[in-house]
Amino acid sequence: MSMLFSPLTIRGVTLRNRIVMSPMCQYSATDGFACDWHMTHYGSRAIGGAGLIIFEATGVAPLGRISPGDLGLWSDDHVDGLRRIVSFIHDHGAVAGIQLAHAGRKASSARPWEGGKQLDENHGGWQTVAPSVIPFQPGERAPLVLDSEGIKNVIASFKAAAGRAKAAGFKIAEIHSAHGYLVHEFLSPISNRRTDEYGGSFANRIRLLVEVADAVRSVWPEENPVFTRISSTDYTEGGWTIGESVRLAEVLKNHGVDLVDCSSGGNVHDAVIPFGPGYQVQFSEAVRKTGILTSAVGLITSSRQAEAILSEGKADLVFMGRELLRNPYFPLHAASELDANVSWPVQYLRAAPKK
Repeated sequence: MSMLFSPLTIRGVTLRNRIVMSPMCQYSATDGFACDWHMTHYGSRAIGGAGLIIFEATGVAPLGRISPGDLGLWSDDHVDGLRRIVSFIHDHGAVAGIQLAHAGRKASSARPWEGGKQLDENHGGWQTVAPSVIPFQPGERAPLVLDSEGIKNVIASFKAAAGRAKAAGFKIAEIHSAHGYLVHEFLSPISNRRTDEYGGSFANRIRLLVEVADAVRSVWPEENPVFTRISSTDYTEGGWTIGESVRLAEVLKNHGVDLVDCSSGGNVHDAVIPFGPGYQVQFSEAVRKTGILTSAVGLITSSRQAEAILSEGKADLVFMGRELLRNPYFPLHAASELDANVSWPVQYLRAAPKK
């Protein structure tokens, strides 16, 4: 039997297969509100057979958006538009998850097709925040350092957004702690130079993530999983390491986190990253040895590559990004390649492979 098409139950949620649509920003919202693009984008992947669809980084606060086009959950008004899409996904056999995010010092940026540069406050941008007064890139304005009250507000924003995600019907919440965004900025010594209880030692640098995880779990249903996406390494001397990621996973297991989504990089603008097929699978494999569930992500593009990752015990789920952008129906084609028995949408049965 294909591992890729075997179900996986985490707490009270069962995924029909191990293919996950990785959260990928669409930069197509207005004031945080979902639109028809999001329905088409996410709905087509549910029809295409993915087991889990994780919505893009969704701002827990307006100043936590990467760009003005990010989805948001800082207001109850955002819930209805998301609920409509979530309902469609569940009606077609997939599970809907959401990535809750705060961009920190990397917020206030133009959309990628508009250059992606930091936006001036006089041209649609806003003041960014961070653990320390260190901009992401030379030439960017310095972020405002979060004081104790600001940190409490961030934690409260994640908690409130998780409550709204529950109201919208999402079954899985992922805390975004990767790619140089706010929580990752606290984890890494490169971006965190604090001398209070949120800086310095490993225990202090992970404190914000642990407190966010506790806050999210406090409002998230017991039967529904919580994931955390991390950057397993900064690829830079003096930065966050895979060894620390393994230690972090040991801690997160005791704070209601069910799976670690193992990505990497994003916190150092000129880091040299050794891109290649499955280049981050090693991180998933290392973290999985702690006993926590993990996912592999990064240049996974074929059914047999994904199958091997799972069958060799290197991950429990496979997150696919660009490949699912290219082909929303990848899971249906992969099932045919691996001789797995899956159900096609009845509207598409005339195109299903004959056996």
